[in-house]
Amino acid sequence: MSWSRYDGAEAQAPADGGVQGGSAHDPWGEPRSTGDELQTGRSQQAGYPEPAPVERHGPARIVALCNQKGGVGKTTTTINLGAAIAEFGRRVLLVDFDPQGALSVGLGRLDPRELDLTVYNLLMQRDVTVGDVLLKTDVDGLDLIPSNIDLSAAEVQLVGEVAREQMLARALRPVIDEYDVVLIDCQPSLGLLTVNALTAADGVIVPLECEFFALRGVALLMDTIEKVQERLNERLVIDGFLGTMYDPRTLHAREVLSTIIDGFGDKVYGTVINRTVRFPDATVAGEPITRFDSSSAGAAAYRDLAKEVLARWPSSGLAG
Repeated sequence: MSWSRYDGAEAQAPADGGVQGGSAHDPWGEPRSTGDELQTGRSQQAGYPEPAPVERHGPARIVALCNQKGGVGKTTTTINLGAAIAEFGRRVLLVDFDPQGALSVGLGRLDPRELDLTVYNLLMQRDVTVGDVLLKTDVDGLDLIPSNIDLSAAEVQLVGEVAREQMLARALRPVIDEYDVVLIDCQPSLGLLTVNALTAADGVIVPLECEFFALRGVALLMDTIEKVQERLNERLVIDGFLGTMYDPRTLHAREVLSTIIDGFGDKVYGTVINRTVRFPDATVAGEPITRFDSSSAGAAAYRDLAKEVLARWPSSGLAG
């Protein structure tokens, strides 16, 4: 892909690994049903319609993809959900807010070390504007604010700044009216950078790997979100929990997904992202799955997720 410069306490899993259910703050709670019929019923739910064209762009809904556990599919979801939403005629901005720069690499085969300007400069230098940092991708309607290891220094440098939790919100404000959706790929931690993303966001999507440790630490994430809601950003809501890396052939994956549904109910997206080798293949190619293998099951899943996400959001013209 080519580029051009564009002007609480931790939730504890049961010791025996059994499937249980409960509230969002106690997702392992009391035993619930673990049969396949729960997932079967969800898979048979009516699909969401294709979003109608938008008459005008903006203002954008800002969504943070957040989970302090690494390797759960945050970056993969940011790339592919953003590309799928862009296919429906929406203007989408992706913000790489992880010092590892995985989003920047996975969406364009960039070498983050060679970037002169990144989100770090946007945060820390008042003479750098969003237009200076934006990169335009080969996907129509999809732009990127890249990142690299420099961003790791921002966490320390921001400590002495006034209104340090609001730096990202301030930086993004000039382009909110130019986009329909802004997706922020957060780093796997609950530090100051993630708090900045939550303060800037209207909603949160939480990717959860369908694996035993998926719910460990979710209570701490929920506690952080609640504190941001109370102290920094009253409009922040949890848009939904997304099951990722799902392997329907294994009882373990089905049990974990059942547990997630029991714990978070209607907040769990009906769309589930299955494990497939096509996602890493697409990452190596520097393209979203919707371009790399448009007819694949992975591409279809993210298109379905895009429809569901747009349909669930508050009426703002995004859903058509």
